[in-house]
Amino acid sequence: MSDFWSWFIIIIVAINLLGCAGLLLWNNQISPEEAAKETTGHSFDGIQERNAPLPRWWLFLFIGTLIFACVYLVLYPGLGKFPGVLNWSSTLQYEKEVALVARQTDPLFEQFGKVPVDELIEYPEALAVGGRLFANNCAICHGSDARGAKGYPNLADDDWLYGGEPKQIIASIAQGRTGMMPPMAAAIGNTDKAVRDMAIYVQSLSRPDLVNDADKAAAIERAKPKFAVCAACHGQEGKGNQAMGAPDLTDTTWLYGPRLEDIETTIREGRKGEMPKHENLLSKEKIHVIAAYVYSLSNKSAP
Repeated sequence: MSDFWSWFIIIIVAINLLGCAGLLLWNNQISPEEAAKETTGHSFDGIQERNAPLPRWWLFLFIGTLIFACVYLVLYPGLGKFPGVLNWSSTLQYEKEVALVARQTDPLFEQFGKVPVDELIEYPEALAVGGRLFANNCAICHGSDARGAKGYPNLADDDWLYGGEPKQIIASIAQGRTGMMPPMAAAIGNTDKAVRDMAIYVQSLSRPDLVNDADKAAAIERAKPKFAVCAACHGQEGKGNQAMGAPDLTDTTWLYGPRLEDIETTIREGRKGEMPKHENLLSKEKIHVIAAYVYSLSNKSAP
């Protein structure tokens, strides 16, 4: 905050406090002659305005409010850049509360961190803690049930873009992932028909029955040779590559939707997905516990 705006706020606050105090004093300065009158002389539709003084309780409450405001502004921030005598801030309070919780919970996380992920899934308490951490940090994208949404992977099945082993899950959480599917329309002919043919071919990898349709069978034959440009990432058989995060096109799991229109959009415009890294947000032990929770979602031996 600049000095100008700091002094601007200070002046505005001071004027308001002095104005309230002045209004209170002005209302209490009544001459003996005025005080002797029962009414002010004002009449509204036959209703007389009485000349009664302010109730004493209201007067003292008003004075107390002004005193409280002055004391508060001295102790806490409120006057421009002045931090207050106590030097309080919401950031400092938050950091103190986080540090307090950390001192209470760090021993538990250290204990969990010593147990391998594939064994930690047998600890109900660890999974309960992992579930709460997941809800606070991961559910905004993957959903409260971890089943994902369009563009966000389902973590409750056994289909993994970058691998579902404990080390791979920990790496995804800690370091994040960046997936990139470039637009491929130009590489396969740059026509609507070529894009449609390739979309049908990709769809047929998980739906062999499409060859029973003559028109679609013809489209599949036209697109098959062109799939070589896609095989660099997805493999010659379309089974994907976990090292690159290239999805398996032969299963029934679709990150952006299984409809022909969805596949065409992916081919024509490409896709870009990002999983932010959490190693700067969460401790190594907390990431370990979240990984155990995620691993348990697709591991049938978990309690």
